[in-house]
Amino acid sequence: MKVLYAIQGTGNGHLSRARDIIPLLKKKKIDLDILVSGTQSDVQLPYPIAYRLNGLSFTIGKTGGIDLWQTYRNTNTRKLRKEITDLPIDQYSLVINDFEPISAWACWLKRKPCVGLGHQVAVLSPNAPKPGTNDPVGKAILKKYAPTTRQYGFHFKAYQKDIFTPVIRQEIRCAQRKANDHYTVYLPAYKDDLLIRNLSKIKGVRWEVFSKHTNKPYTEGLIRVRPISNDDFVTSMTSAKGILCGSGFETPAEALYMGKKLMVIPMKWQYEQHCNAASLEQMGVPVIKSLKEKHLDVIREWVESDRRVEVDYPDETADIIDRLLDENL
Repeated sequence: MKVLYAIQGTGNGHLSRARDIIPLLKKKKIDLDILVSGTQSDVQLPYPIAYRLNGLSFTIGKTGGIDLWQTYRNTNTRKLRKEITDLPIDQYSLVINDFEPISAWACWLKRKPCVGLGHQVAVLSPNAPKPGTNDPVGKAILKKYAPTTRQYGFHFKAYQKDIFTPVIRQEIRCAQRKANDHYTVYLPAYKDDLLIRNLSKIKGVRWEVFSKHTNKPYTEGLIRVRPISNDDFVTSMTSAKGILCGSGFETPAEALYMGKKLMVIPMKWQYEQHCNAASLEQMGVPVIKSLKEKHLDVIREWVESDRRVEVDYPDETADIIDRLLDENL
């Protein structure tokens, strides 16, 4: 019985979650193939990948948002269509999809079921919080990017049946936690000099910045800038006093699970992140719109406070995988 697990490779969260899900799938009596599409991830999978595709990637900018023009320029529509039509989707009994467009649209063309397992399918739930401003284009992209026929979602809260609390990877669950005097920063949509210029104005604070825009570590005053490395990032997060990051899903969820102080900045022109920010704000997590100087006082207040949000994220991933396979095979 052949199963395809298709994973979005833009950003690091999908692949980080997959590192825990794949071993659970491999324990089952199935013939598992893995597909990864997208070009913006810094996380590697330690498993054989049957299909590594270009897919449809959003290009992250340097001033706080998606670079829409560069995304358009980097999209090869002819190659995208060919990847969709060439994927041998008929040979699989089940397609499990984590916001991956090639397999989703290949299933749609062949009228084949496609089971969504990820965060984006939960964001679309009518019960999940939404931002105050309407974004019909962003909402349409989220709905049409990787269409699925059945959904099992992960969110910061279990907002309804078939929405579960986050998958917290085992290296975070098992890590020894402590609170040093540094703050971990992951804001990949901001260039380094903008981060350094603004964070250095908050005096007496040590920042460990993980950057997509450098290949080697360097230090500016109390700010240490490092290229993205999974092991280094986990070490920094688990020993941090607090975490300042975008309002993606995995990093905020892991910060909450570890009981760290958390502040988020949603990425501009990214509807999902604004939905996440709405959910986190509802839970009591401070949210700021950008890293502009006018918001630095809010960051200072956050640094000086000790307010944390308590959550309960049990390890139920194996049960979710069992249920998904039982209900769909």
